[in-house]
Amino acid sequence: MHRLALTSLVLTLTLPLRAADMYVRVDPAAPLAAPGNENGTIFPTIQNALDHHPFATLNPDGTPGRVVIEIVPGTYHERLFITQNHPNITLIGQGESPSDVVITNSLNASQAGGTYLTATVQIESPGFEADNLTIENSAGNNGQAVAVANRSDRSIFRHCRLLGHQDTLFADFGRQYYVDSTIEGGVDYIFGNAAAVFERDELHSNGPGFITAQSRTSADQTTGYVILNSRVTDTLDPAAQKSIYLGRPWRPYARVVFINTELPADLNPAGWNNWSNPAAEAAQFLPAAFLAGSDHWNPISAAVALGQIKAPHSTPSLPNASYPQAKP
Repeated sequence: MHRLALTSLVLTLTLPLRAADMYVRVDPAAPLAAPGNENGTIFPTIQNALDHHPFATLNPDGTPGRVVIEIVPGTYHERLFITQNHPNITLIGQGESPSDVVITNSLNASQAGGTYLTATVQIESPGFEADNLTIENSAGNNGQAVAVANRSDRSIFRHCRLLGHQDTLFADFGRQYYVDSTIEGGVDYIFGNAAAVFERDELHSNGPGFITAQSRTSADQTTGYVILNSRVTDTLDPAAQKSIYLGRPWRPYARVVFINTELPADLNPAGWNNWSNPAAEAAQFLPAAFLAGSDHWNPISAAVALGQIKAPHSTPSLPNASYPQAKP
C-alpha cells in the first residue's frame, strides 16, 4: 500500500517537467490583466497577453519552453512590442485562414518621426514564431510605413500575410524564415540586413518600385536574402509596365538571391541577372545551410513543428464572446 502511494507521488511530481510550454488565449471579451494579476491565461488584447502571460518553464534538457498565444478571429487595432525579455513567443491565429486574424495600425514616417518608429509589430527577442495571421501597416502610399520590424534570431513566419506599401518588412537581424506566406508592398518592401529565406512565398508588388533593399555592410557577413521556390506578382496598371525591379543595394555588399522563382512578364529586365552556373552557387543558399548557424538550427523542421500545434488547447473560451469583425 505504501509502495503504490509512493509510485503515484513520483508520477505526479514528474509530470509537470514534460509540459514546459505555456498556452494562453486572446479574446476581446476577456478582462484586462493588470500588474499584480499576471497568472491568467486569457487576455483581451495581444499586447496585454505579451505583457502579462505566465512564463514557460525549462524543458528537462535545460532548453527554454515556449509561450503560445492563440488569437481568436478578429481585427486587432494594436501596435505590438515583443521585448528582449520575452523569448520564444508564438502567435497563432485561430481562424480558417490568415485573413481571419488581422493585426493592423496606420503610421508613416512623417507622422512617427522616422521609418523605424512606424512598425505595427516590433520583435526584439529570439525564437519568435507567427502562424496563420495578417500583420499590416495601412498607411498606404504615403512614404515609409513598416508592418513588421523583425530583429529575432531563429524567427519563423508561416502561413502569414505581411501587408504595406513602402518598407513593409524590416528584416533587420538574425536568421529568419518566411514560408508559405505573402508579403505585399511597393517600394523596398523587404529591407534590412538579416539572413532571411523566403520559401514558397508570394511577393506581391502593389506599386512600381524595388522588391528588396538588402543592407549587408561587409563581404564577410553571412547575411542576405534568399527567395526560393516562390513567385513575384503584381497588380500594376498597364501604363506602369516594366517598373518593378527585383532589388537595389541599400549598402555596398547587399546580397539577394532568387532561386527557382516565377517572375512576372512585366518585370524590368535590368532587375535580373542570370547566373552562368546556378546549381553550384545555389546550394549554399538553401535554408538548411544558409540559416544553420553555429547552433545548427533547422528552420524547416521548426516550421513543421509550428504547423503541428493544434487548437483548442487548455485555455478556456469565454461564454457568449463577441468578436470584432475580421477584415476580408
